[in-house]
Amino acid sequence: MTQKLLSRRSALVGLSALASAPAFAQGRFEAAKAYSNARRGISMLVMQRGQLRFEDYQGNGQRFKGWELASGTKSFSGVLAAALVQDGLLKLDEYCADTLTEFWSDRYRSAIRMTDLLHLVSGIDGKGSRNFGDVPTYAEAVTAPSTKATGSQFSYGPVPFQIFGELVRRKLVAAKTGDVDPLAYLTRRLFTPLGIRPIRWQRGSDALPHLPSGAAVTARDWANFGQFVLAGGVHRGKALVDPAALRANFEASSANPGYGLTWWIPRPGMIGPGPRSGVAGEAVSFSGMGRLYMAAGAGNQRLYLLPDQDMVIVRQADGIRETMRRGAGDWSDQTFLSLVLGA
Repeated sequence: MTQKLLSRRSALVGLSALASAPAFAQGRFEAAKAYSNARRGISMLVMQRGQLRFEDYQGNGQRFKGWELASGTKSFSGVLAAALVQDGLLKLDEYCADTLTEFWSDRYRSAIRMTDLLHLVSGIDGKGSRNFGDVPTYAEAVTAPSTKATGSQFSYGPVPFQIFGELVRRKLVAAKTGDVDPLAYLTRRLFTPLGIRPIRWQRGSDALPHLPSGAAVTARDWANFGQFVLAGGVHRGKALVDPAALRANFEASSANPGYGLTWWIPRPGMIGPGPRSGVAGEAVSFSGMGRLYMAAGAGNQRLYLLPDQDMVIVRQADGIRETMRRGAGDWSDQTFLSLVLGA
């Protein structure tokens, strides 16, 4: 199929999605699109009750083109953990030192449980000693020291996700699953059944996949993943992950009421990832919108899950590198969602 035909097909799909939404909803979606596009937006997609309601692409955005998620990649790890729980390879309350045995000799690291690691409250500095945005290898990450008691402080950054990657890698090797790394397992267990095909996924100098960043997927694939999570991890009538472990993805720690197991839960008191992130540190009140869960990345890449509206929203944008240098600009999750919902 030629690129011209693909583009025509994409446009027709978008028009069909628009036509399926009520006129009043189309107006809201168009207003949200205009807000997004004015802030480097390249794609926007809305699904409700599992049906595509709105789809639009601008500039570099294309229906079949994957886009970098930046830290939006992080939220795959929580769902990966739920798949591992279902397969009997992991328990959320287990000590990381049961697998990362070098942790046992350390006063603080020996007390870290899996939930502490994925809540980013392990006591390990999330950013480590590297520059902002740099990702350590798995081997480098597991040597990161801990100087604080587990659960005492939220620390956002790539280090805990790379530690999780090494922990998963060791479990897969010990279990002889045939998967060579966490991404191979994630692909076999979830992406392939869901029809998700990452366009690319960055790997480090150790040839292992980056878990805190580096995934690039289409807007539709990201939305389909969100719909799967919103459906409780059930696909075609079959649970692909442990239901209780998936629900735990959206339970916050006492150190940060706005962060679950790798997912943001915007609410008052939320501690954001940093002043340049575009994720509001004050977690503006989303009164009237109901529950909200979010995967978020630099450049204001967003996957929103709104269970009360049975809605999934994807927003992708250009300028990731510039955003990391200068900040998120005037992006507001509350404004965007208010436009989508008419709140």
